[in-house]
Amino acid sequence: MRHTPFLAGCVALLVLQACAARRPIARGVAVSTQTKAFPFPTVETTLPNGLRVFVVTYDSPGLVAYYSVVRAGSRNEVEPGKSGFAHFFEHMMFRGTAKYPTDKYNAALKAMGADSNAFTSDDMTVYHTLAGTAALPTIVEIEADRFQNLEYGEAEFQKEARAVLGEYNKGASDPLQPMVEALYDNAFSTHTYKHTTIGFLRDIVDMPNQFAYSRQFFDRYYRPDNVLLLVVGDVTADRVLPLVEEHYGGWQPGPPRPSIPSEPAQTRGKRVVVPWKSASIPMLLVGYHAPAFSPSDIDSVALEVLAELAFAERGRLYQRLVLDEQKVEHIEGACERHVDPNLFTVLARVKRRKDMPHVEAAISEEIARIASEGTDEKTLAEVVAHTRYAFTGHLATADKVALVGAEFLALTGSLAAIDGTFALLSRVTVADVKRVAAKYFTPENRTAVVLEPEAQ
Repeated sequence: MRHTPFLAGCVALLVLQACAARRPIARGVAVSTQTKAFPFPTVETTLPNGLRVFVVTYDSPGLVAYYSVVRAGSRNEVEPGKSGFAHFFEHMMFRGTAKYPTDKYNAALKAMGADSNAFTSDDMTVYHTLAGTAALPTIVEIEADRFQNLEYGEAEFQKEARAVLGEYNKGASDPLQPMVEALYDNAFSTHTYKHTTIGFLRDIVDMPNQFAYSRQFFDRYYRPDNVLLLVVGDVTADRVLPLVEEHYGGWQPGPPRPSIPSEPAQTRGKRVVVPWKSASIPMLLVGYHAPAFSPSDIDSVALEVLAELAFAERGRLYQRLVLDEQKVEHIEGACERHVDPNLFTVLARVKRRKDMPHVEAAISEEIARIASEGTDEKTLAEVVAHTRYAFTGHLATADKVALVGAEFLALTGSLAAIDGTFALLSRVTVADVKRVAAKYFTPENRTAVVLEPEAQ
């Protein structure tokens, strides 16, 4: 199953992030004249049990994308010792029900020619199916069944929990995993973003003993008042809504859900060294606390523009460190969207350990230069145009429209936030870029993680 384990919320590797895309504009609309990124006919309705349903008619003859968005990710794992359960249920949801056990569920997908998968991040768990529109009644039936009637015993639970541990151990061969863990564990003291999506290792090791809690977690978050359905493609609301009402109408709302603790302001810079026994080049991962995403907050989109301005290949920093001095193999920056304040991250792969102080200083100098001098209007206009171009590039197929829609629904509960963000990007000014560079990139707001291989 596809999912985003430890890198969610860090280095722009997740396809959900439109700011990092490099795809053509959807439907042939020019960036200079396009006022909406999401012009597709949409019907929204809410069932009496709280389930919200969005039907988007999109020009994809014979195809439909069916997305179930659970507004629960690692952010919602509030109890100490219980991290990793949002990701765990991404696995367990494929274990089947009495009506559709695993073999029958898979056979139904195969008979439909459907592509079905799931992913987990800090703020959401998303289940998605792409199939022919003729299969829609079956898709609604089997998805409604597993969300309401998931069935597993303690032995099955323990087997899957051990599989998650195996997945963690496999990921541990990548040096980025301990770096990201160290970054978030040190940058956050209170908020649940402190642990990565896959969870703390100690919690994963103990997970086989948490069968009773797993039922509590599922009962808490897999409820109609915490799930959104998004159906995109060659469909209409008249066809979709009766099916949804038939199969989801009896689903009952869940118990109250715990609140998420707020993170206090970071008051001092932090630095962590991660030793690495295997072969690798040194790496630097830096995080600066950044605001929560909001389609009405200019800071969140100005930081996206700053990421492109400061860290793209066309920028001064890349030119200096990668091309001219050749001290860095790769550098990138990203400000990913989150429900709560998270991090703006910078990742640099440094060729030699002795150059690490120089690289760190160069990054800080470039951000300080932008905070002081900004950039010229022409360069900013080009960066904004590129960012908007990339944003619309995520809306080129029914499945991609649903993927972007799922992100914005999980973050804001609204598809209108897509156009709101697209419009806000065009209003970013040089003054905005200077202001966010000065406001967020301060020494006391910085956490740095350095990977030091024992032998380079």
